Formats: sequence, C-alpha cells, structure tokens
Amino acid sequence: MATALVVLAAGKGTRMKSDRPKVLHEVAGAPMLVHALRAGAAISPARTIVVTGHGAEAVATAASAWDPQVELAHQAEQLGTGHAVDQCRAALAEFDGDVIVLYGDTPFIRPETLAAMQAARATHDIVVLGFEAADPGRYGRLRMDGQSLEAIVEFKDASDREKAITLCNSGVIAADAATLFSLLEAVGNDNASGEYYLTDVVGLARARGLSATVVTCDEAETLGVDSPAALVRANAVYQDRARAELIAAGVTLLAPETVHLSFDTAIGPDSLLEPNLVFGPGVTIENGATIRAFSHLEGCHVARGAVIGPYARLRPGAELSEDTRIGNFVEIKNAQIHAGAKVNHLTYIGDAELGEGTNVGAGTVTCNYDGVFKHRTTIGRNVFVGSDTMLVAPVTLGDDSMTASGTVVTEDVPDGALALGRSRQVNKAGLARRMFEKLKAMKARRDKDSQ
Repeated sequence: MATALVVLAAGKGTRMKSDRPKVLHEVAGAPMLVHALRAGAAISPARTIVVTGHGAEAVATAASAWDPQVELAHQAEQLGTGHAVDQCRAALAEFDGDVIVLYGDTPFIRPETLAAMQAARATHDIVVLGFEAADPGRYGRLRMDGQSLEAIVEFKDASDREKAITLCNSGVIAADAATLFSLLEAVGNDNASGEYYLTDVVGLARARGLSATVVTCDEAETLGVDSPAALVRANAVYQDRARAELIAAGVTLLAPETVHLSFDTAIGPDSLLEPNLVFGPGVTIENGATIRAFSHLEGCHVARGAVIGPYARLRPGAELSEDTRIGNFVEIKNAQIHAGAKVNHLTYIGDAELGEGTNVGAGTVTCNYDGVFKHRTTIGRNVFVGSDTMLVAPVTLGDDSMTASGTVVTEDVPDGALALGRSRQVNKAGLARRMFEKLKAMKARRDKDSQ
C-alpha cells in the first residue's frame, strides 16, 4: 500500500532561545528536519508533505533543498499536532493509502522502525510508536489492554495511576489517510492546553470500534530537541552511534571520542582514523585510506590507499585518487589529484588538476583568484614542482616538466621543460658583517638612551 509521509515542522521552539526555526538547528551537519526526511525517504513514500509555520520560508527552502519533490502545507496558527496534520487534508483528499506522521525535531527515528509500523498496519487501523522510558517524566502515556492500545493520555491530563505507566508516546503515528482525517474531524480542544491533540485519534478510533496497537523502539530513537542543552545531547548521541557503526563496519578509530562525523559521512573498511578529525558534510572515504590527526575534510572524495594529513584540509570539490599523499598544512579545494601524486608540505592547491605521479614541493601556491574570477591550473603527469613555486592561473605544466624552487610561473610550461623564473642572486662581499655591526651599534645607543 502506498504511504504518505507528513513531517510536522511548524513550531517556533521558544526554549531554543534562537530566531532560527527549531527544526533547522543542526545535528551532525544537517538540520533536524533533514534527518526526519531522510529516515522517511528510506521507506519510499509516495508523497512527502512538510507542515510549516514559524519561519515557513526558511523551513520550506531547507526541505526543498533536500528533496525537490517535497510538498508543503502551512499551519498559520500553532493550535496543536492534530491541527497541524489537518492542514494536509486538502493535499491528501484523493490519496488512497497510509499516512505516517513524523516530527521535524525528532531526528533519530530509524527506517527499520517505520517499516515495522507499516507492517503492523496490516492488522490494525492505528499504529503508534512507543518506548519504555527510564524516566517517564512528562511524556504522554500509552494505556494498553494486552496488545491493544486503548488511549494516549497527555501528562497534563493523566491520573496518578496513568502517570505510573512507563510505556510512553513518541508522537509518531500511522493510519489509513481516510480514517485519519475522519478521526481528526472529531478531535476537540477541551484539554489543559486548549489544543487539538493528534493523540486523541486513538481514543476516538476505539470508540468507533477500530483497532489500535503500539510498535516499540529504543528510547534513544525518540529523542526530541527543544532546548540548546537537548541539541548538545542529540549531537552527542549521533556521534556515539555513528562511531560505533564505523567500528562495527571495520574502520579503525584510534580515539573515537575525538572524531566528529557528519550525517552523510561514508568511510570504507580497513581505513584508519587518527585522533582529532572533523568530517563536514559530503565526505566519502574508500577502503584502506588513512586520515591522520588534526585534519578537516568536507565535500570531498578520497580513494583507497590515500594518506591525508596530519593537519590537512580538504575542501569541497577535492577529488583524490588511489595512493595519493596529502601532507601537513596542505589545503586542497576543487581539485583533482590523480593516482600516486604527492602534495606533502605547506601548500595550497585550488581549482587545479594534478596528473599521476606528480610531486609538489613545499610552499607551492596555485594563484587561482584575481580578485574577481577563479582560474584553473593544470599540471601533467610526473611533474616536479619545486618548493615555493607560485603558479599564476590560468597556466598549464606539461608532462615530465619541472619548476625550479622559487619560480613564479605565468606562462605554460611545455612537456619535459624546466621553468625557471626568479631574480639572479648577487653576493655582496662583507656587507652582512658591516650591516650587523651597524645595527648592533644602533641598538646599543638606543638601550643607553632609554636608561
């Protein structure tokens, strides 16, 4: 049966103490909204609708950037979760299938959990996602009768007996679209908050003779973020989980707690991650690569056998082939480094291509920006670039060519040629000694005058 995904993303999140919409605060380099959409996408929904409210334009932009096919509904007044879902009524009026409701500030729901809810829908009209809480606190309680869910009771409205229940409501719910919107018509706001609760559909469904049940998940999956402190916890939870998954997949982390990953970091088995690494979004590392300490990578691809760092920076567009070497204090941006090439020391390579077997000496800079436009540097195969070479783009170095140390290259270098572009050295006999004597005498006079 087809499934429509509804993601609630209308809340302001007052406790976040931020002008940014709550769902756009980031966990592991991506807005929480993207985490929810990503989890939902794994079950291949036929439709995805994001309900916006506070900061609607920014939320819509983020949702569409992740998935251009996302549809939008707007909740002008935040009158509760039931009211939010009801804003999708017109969009889903002709939809023949199930609806699963997710929350844009709950980033850890697993695709496997949503698949289990889909399976449970085969035998029940309403499926709610619940969890056993170590500290139930102010969560809504799930009142069960065997395997049947009788009602969801909000903490504010719960009796003492109901507050003793440890099975709690995550807010995630699945139902047939027609059934869900029919039940929402009957939801009222006669409660402590004066809001229209989505949770009320369970009691209404049971009153109509419909069945309801609960699928349970680990409590960590249901972690919602509504404060800066909760955002810190969410990032910590994500990092712990992501590191554990890498280790289980055969990646060696020498100091796991110092490696910070993004939501889409992909690292192959037999890779080695040394301490103090930061992976920004868009990083793919193939099998058997080594990322040495204190390196920062984002928007790049590193092939098998490559060695990066220590203290290296790979920026967006860096594409490193097999067995490349990028050393300490080297920055690579929007550049292709072909197999076996080496850039080992104190160098910037931007908007460039380095051929196979090329070796770039320390202090080399591709001068790619003229203040208005970016220009490209092309370096052929088996080129030796001498230390402190300035490559003023656009410029090309042919195969098997060489630059002398300290050269400023402003013209193309043919295959096999040596480029030498520096001023002739002149030695002035005895001048250094005389200058030192003069300077020391000046210093002595200054020190005497200051006494």
